[in-house]
Order: sequence, then C-alpha cells, then structure tokens
Amino acid sequence: MRTNYILIDFENVQSKWLEHLTHDHFKVFVFVGASQAKVPTEFAQSLQPLGTRAKYITISGNGSNALDFHIAYYLGQLAAKEPSACFHIISKDKGYDPLIQHLNSRKILARRVETIAEIQVAKPNSTSPQKRIAQIRARLQAFKAAKPRTVKTLSSTINSFFPNQLSDDDVASLVQSLATQGFLTVAGAKVIYANE
Repeated sequence: MRTNYILIDFENVQSKWLEHLTHDHFKVFVFVGASQAKVPTEFAQSLQPLGTRAKYITISGNGSNALDFHIAYYLGQLAAKEPSACFHIISKDKGYDPLIQHLNSRKILARRVETIAEIQVAKPNSTSPQKRIAQIRARLQAFKAAKPRTVKTLSSTINSFFPNQLSDDDVASLVQSLATQGFLTVAGAKVIYANE
C-alpha cells in the first residue's frame, strides 16, 4: 500500500483517531506552534504506538501563517522525495486548498480534511477482528504500566476504542483473542500481560 503522510496543523486541530494510524503505511507529522507549551497526554499517548513513523515539528518563531508555511515546505519536500505517496493535511484552514489543487493538477495525491476520521484509508474495518486486535494491542502497549488490570476495566477500555461499534459479545471475543495470541492472560477477574 502507498505511504500516507498525515500532516497535522496542531494549532488549528487537536486530532483524535490517531489509534487508526498504527499500520506501517501511515507516517504522521504533528506541527506545533511556538506558543503551544504543552501537548495533551492523551494525544501524546495515542501517537506513541507509531514510534519512528511519527514526529513533532515545533515552529521556532511566531508570525502570520508561520505554521502553514512549515507544513507547505515539508509537504513539498516529502512529495519530491516520494511522489507516489498520498498526503493529508489535517486542518480547518481553507488557505491550504489552492496548494492542494496545484498538487493534484501535478498528479500528486493531496487533500485537506478537518479530522482523521475523514481519511478513508484510516477508517477501521468493522468486519475485521484482526485489524481491531492490532489496534487494541498498539493502544494498550502505549499505556505501558497503566494498562487495565481487570477484565471489566479492559472491556470498558476496548469499548472506548470503538465507540458505538461493539456488543458485549464482541468485546468478550476480542479479550479472548488477545489471550489466545498470548498478549495477556485472564486469571479470574484479573488481567496479566505478557512480558511484565
């Protein structure tokens, strides 16, 4: 599958759905403004499973559209290096649209969306338990020592990863699959993770 670069305008949009970008064909660049002193913990944790496929780019100066120019620069660099890739700018700023039109006219696949949920290749496949398991494992590994320690809490956590998509039986089946794969062991109401 072609590489999908996600360029997030963090001054403009604090993205959700990062857990759906765990596959190898996603690379994420988070552009943070000079005046943004903090990144929310939940956001940072959801980015961790991507490892080296994700990076923060902090803008060193302030100015009108400073962050936008940085995104345009990186997008140009990436498109020159990998013209067959697909580029997604996550921003509410419609000022990117003329650049996107120009790139598309040069056969470079680019678009601006306001949320990661709008990126079709990032949407979870509701019929694929394997994809759900991979997403669950990646999210739980990012929790490190804060992983859920009871079946009830684990079930609730899994449910929160896929809002309004899972029945109780689906959740129980996912927990069983995690155990079958050796990712965790269920001992009564307790959950014990491998390699801990």
